[in-house]
Amino acid sequence: MLIPYEMLEAETLTRLLEDFVTREGTDNGDETPLPTRVERARHALHKGQAVILFDAESQQCQLLLKHEVPRELWED
Repeated sequence: MLIPYEMLEAETLTRLLEDFVTREGTDNGDETPLPTRVERARHALHKGQAVILFDAESQQCQLLLKHEVPRELWED
């Protein structure tokens, strides 16, 4: 299920983005400070380059680039 980021409270969105950018495998050796990485992710959401995907089965959210989202989710 795609979650419009605008529906999330500001603090919730910030915590979600912090969680995402600190997950193992997302930094790839990037030494950029956490606030900068969070703002990059937030900017991608604002520009429509990324989306939040909630998986009901695992009860987890992911941040995906728009082109990575399965087509069937856009049709729901």
